[in-house]
Amino acid sequence: MSASQYNCSKCPGYCCSYPLIALDKRDVERLAKHHGLSLEDARRAFTKEENGRKYAMRRKKDPIFGRICRFFDTKERRCTIYEARPSVCRSFPGGGRCGYYDFLSFERRAQEDPEFVALTDHGP
Repeated sequence: MSASQYNCSKCPGYCCSYPLIALDKRDVERLAKHHGLSLEDARRAFTKEENGRKYAMRRKKDPIFGRICRFFDTKERRCTIYEARPSVCRSFPGGGRCGYYDFLSFERRAQEDPEFVALTDHGP
């Protein structure tokens, strides 16, 4: 997928707010190495079992989406572990398109306002 089809720089972290951020063992190993932890300590700190998955990312409160990835900076609206991000994040949106970016682009065209749908004020 070419970067020209969507631009994450203006997104408030929609994909990071999915109810299930599925991980595999390799993702947890990457997080462990990034944080200088053992695999077991990283598993306990960063994951939980959910929907039959052994590893799912823990989430935290978010003022825009309600819940979001525990590694998402809710003030700057960006990933704090980008270099160590899970496989699902590395491959997003896969072979498809980013639904949030499509929605945002549609609304901006419809409102004839390139800044429409600003969900949060990031300051100057």
